Amino acid sequence: MRMLDLPPVWLAVCLAVTWVMPWGLPGGTFFWPGVTLIVVAGGLVVAALAAFAQARTTVMPHRVPQALVTGGIFRFSRNPIYLADLLILLGFALIWGRVVGLLLVPVLAILLQRRFILPEEARMREKFGAEFDAYTAATRRWL
Repeated sequence: MRMLDLPPVWLAVCLAVTWVMPWGLPGGTFFWPGVTLIVVAGGLVVAALAAFAQARTTVMPHRVPQALVTGGIFRFSRNPIYLADLLILLGFALIWGRVVGLLLVPVLAILLQRRFILPEEARMREKFGAEFDAYTAATRRWL
């Protein structure tokens, strides 16, 4: 069951709910703004994965990291992949013209923070101590 408790699974559930709920946005769809958000999200994911690979640490949210990654995209956001998840959901909600997707963005943000970010931060604080505290003081959680 733990394999199903991963951010991409929660994102997929939100996307599926967004797709099947017919409530449209006033003004219809917003294709190019949605595509732009998804492309930006893809860039965030690629940059984050590259930083994890360079540091030779895990990208899996339930594991203890081997290194504290603070460079690259992580200078601007402590959670660029989770931010990308929100941008993907927002992007598809705009492309599909679905109100439900817009409403699910803050729901997904809260879910990601409670199920993944806060436990990850606790593991990193335990492992890296003052170094992690200095990083959190200098870098915002989302943006």
